[in-house]
Amino acid sequence: MPAMSDLFQPLAPKGVDYSAKDIEVLEGLEPVRRRPGMYIGGTDERALHHLVAEVLDNSMDEAVAGHASWIELELDTAGNATIRDNGRGIPVDPHPKYPDKSALEVILTTLHSGGKFGGDAYKVSGGLHGVGVSVVNALSDRLVVEVARERKLYRQEFSRGVAQGGLVEVGAVQNRRGTTVTFHPDPEIFGDRAFLKARILYRMARSKAYLFRGVQIRWKCDPTLLDDTDEIPAEDTLHFPNGLSDFLDSVLNKRPLLTRGFFAGIAPLADDMGQVEWAVAWPDDDEDGFTNTYCNTVPTPDGGTHEAGLRNALTRGLRSYGELLANKKGAAVTSEDVMGGACVLVSLFLKDPQFQGQTKDKLVSTEATRLVENAIKDHFDHWLSGDPESGKALLARIIERAEERQRKKLAKETTRKTPTKRLRLPGKLADCSRQVAVGTELFLVEGDSAGGSAKSGRNREIQAILPLRGKILNVASATTDKMRQNQELKDLIEALGCGARDSYDDEKLRYERVIIMTDADVDGAHIASLLMTFFYQEMPDLIRNGHLFLAMPPLYRLAHGQLVVYARDDAHKEELLKTTFAGKKNIEISRFKGLGEMPPAQLKETTMDPKRRTLIRVTLPSGRTEEDREEAKDVAHLVETLMGRKPELRFHYIQKHARFVQDLDL
Repeated sequence: MPAMSDLFQPLAPKGVDYSAKDIEVLEGLEPVRRRPGMYIGGTDERALHHLVAEVLDNSMDEAVAGHASWIELELDTAGNATIRDNGRGIPVDPHPKYPDKSALEVILTTLHSGGKFGGDAYKVSGGLHGVGVSVVNALSDRLVVEVARERKLYRQEFSRGVAQGGLVEVGAVQNRRGTTVTFHPDPEIFGDRAFLKARILYRMARSKAYLFRGVQIRWKCDPTLLDDTDEIPAEDTLHFPNGLSDFLDSVLNKRPLLTRGFFAGIAPLADDMGQVEWAVAWPDDDEDGFTNTYCNTVPTPDGGTHEAGLRNALTRGLRSYGELLANKKGAAVTSEDVMGGACVLVSLFLKDPQFQGQTKDKLVSTEATRLVENAIKDHFDHWLSGDPESGKALLARIIERAEERQRKKLAKETTRKTPTKRLRLPGKLADCSRQVAVGTELFLVEGDSAGGSAKSGRNREIQAILPLRGKILNVASATTDKMRQNQELKDLIEALGCGARDSYDDEKLRYERVIIMTDADVDGAHIASLLMTFFYQEMPDLIRNGHLFLAMPPLYRLAHGQLVVYARDDAHKEELLKTTFAGKKNIEISRFKGLGEMPPAQLKETTMDPKRRTLIRVTLPSGRTEEDREEAKDVAHLVETLMGRKPELRFHYIQKHARFVQDLDL
């Protein structure tokens, strides 16, 4: 067995010394060029355009501080980006620590330098690490800075982080102030084919204009850099006096909303820490929502503590509103339910924010959660109570989301529990003997009595029977907890084997046809409507794929001698008396009290035998055409009216249609 020391061989060859001369010291901005990923997240397209964002953020800080009213962003054919503002201009006097250099040169060539550390020059700022513009300088093969201060113009050039001469006083200027930065990304870092894209920069400029309503951003791009797919102008002036509300309005592009308008506003933070602006909408469609967050005009794609504060304010506000309306279901609402389908914009201006990483993808300032929540919550409470119709509609939709989330959780739990076990079927199910779904039928019948007749009259190979106890739960108005506890619905879902809602799988459906077979009276029609509502809500694809049917059992038996005929309803009975039994006397007419009163042979003959029965297929619009989509909306509205939680809708429906009723079966 080898010695332990032989198992671990040195990585460096023997005889190579390791001494002080092996310690490499990177000076100036060389660390940035060696490891650009540490400072801008990489060298890909996103990192390339982040260079523009770093310079633009500096100009935005001047605007937010009240020193600049406009910013210009220009892209030319050589791939140069120019950012110009009318702010105070970078200081050009000698730096106290480096008397032989101007403050401008120190800022451009030294990491962690700038005017945003002490807290006096900028109340709130997006560039806080003091590395932004110096990193841009390090990663550009050419960068030129012009500063107009005190009626004088100064200029200095750099290449790959190194000054190409000193600061030059160009001459006197009138009616001009501010900073202009023109740079070209270094091909040695980003590749020869890397090129700034007008489409990305225009969207960046537009988002900055939305985020600070007090600034005007002037966009200019050489027309040859655009193509038809860009859909952006060569020149534009971007100014949005309504801030995030204008932004959200343009993004939604007239999508229908659940409420009358946006929940939007702007409010100061406590302790003079800054301010927060927000715009939130809940679209009334099936498209996905989004959440875009910003801090000091810097996008934070990974969210953070300011997003958490908004979530808390909205969630607790809706729960409180539910309590106000005595709706106990509101207590189950979570932030996931509130934010799931919402379109959210939130922009925070905060003193000394803390970000995760140099690219500032996430805000981690712990106090932001409390500050944002406290600033927004009262506004949300007033917004909900100020428009009760919108508030109630929103609460109802969020509660639906909460119940849907609970259903999915239950379905996942059931899936986790059962995959290794034998298929469990309800005890009352009389299954068919055929092992494949093709040609098989499941009859859903009301009560054990009807179930007994159906079991005796069925074709055991292809026909299964599941008796249901009376009227099942109305799923359109029931809570998730009630559905979870309802044994009839659990038995039905287990018998079908295909899952429900998002977990529905048509290939796992155990029967080719599902047939609702209820008595031919008002109670039977009610049970059938409850079952159809269940399938519509929980398994709509079962209907769309043509699996759901209604059996048509007779209500009357008409006999004269050897002639026996069955009638579906009163109208059919009268028709038969005038045609089939015309002129005949002493006709024996008997009315069935229910399927359970039918002899099995009679039930088979009239309702279950595929050769002699009548079935009605239940259908749903496919949604493929505009006409289908409109019809689908009508169906959804009708189900909600007749079966939903709001009794006033049914009352209005009855009032509207009562005059068309000719006979009542009471």
